Amino acid sequence: MREYSAVAATNSSMMNAQARILIIEDDAKTVATIERYLTSAGFQTLIARDGEAGDKIAASEPVDLIVLDLMLPRVDGLEVCRRVRARGNTPIIVLTARADEEERIAGLSRGADDYVIKPFSPRELVARVHAVLRRAEARVRSPMSSCFGALELDLHGCTVSIAGRDAELTRTEYDILLALCSTPGIAWRRDSLIERVLGWDYDGTARTIDTHVSNLRKKLEKTGLPLNTKIETVFGMGYRFTHCDDA
Repeated sequence: MREYSAVAATNSSMMNAQARILIIEDDAKTVATIERYLTSAGFQTLIARDGEAGDKIAASEPVDLIVLDLMLPRVDGLEVCRRVRARGNTPIIVLTARADEEERIAGLSRGADDYVIKPFSPRELVARVHAVLRRAEARVRSPMSSCFGALELDLHGCTVSIAGRDAELTRTEYDILLALCSTPGIAWRRDSLIERVLGWDYDGTARTIDTHVSNLRKKLEKTGLPLNTKIETVFGMGYRFTHCDDA
């Protein structure tokens, strides 16, 4: 039997009133704190106390963003992250009690969009939720598509396809590709890419963006990215997107 609660907030913005946040966390005190701050900010919340219940809710309920603890009973957070990502691109912010870089990278490699280290500021978590949802909302507003040969970005549906075959990207991976494609042939510094995609107040390391780019490349290549279209590493600086028209 799954456990969850839905709380609708009043006096909220249009975006917040429509946003449902799934909190998957087994510590009751942490859950109460997160829920209180999110509902005060105008969000609706769903709550699961273990990984199995959280995965079931994510699979059956409309959810706009997931706040996911990594250390969960029944099914751990990394496995929940993998399952959610296999079904779609719902944004995921992971909570980790360890500041260990490898654990954070493991979460990002499973498809998480952001992470927050415990103990954390509830206000910072709410700010990160706002930032991720703002990026998602901005993408939905655009009705345009952008094509580079076989690579097509649907800026309305926030999807990427290669020769008609969908590439299953996370929202962060999509935003990175969108930023790089906005300036073909021009290199982006890592810090500029982090600011564009994750926000100016993001305090992660350069390796965070490297992990996202590595995941993005693998997914594009798996989907069939042509050799004339690349995300190149600019050593000592960052990345650039290149595309050469077929002869």
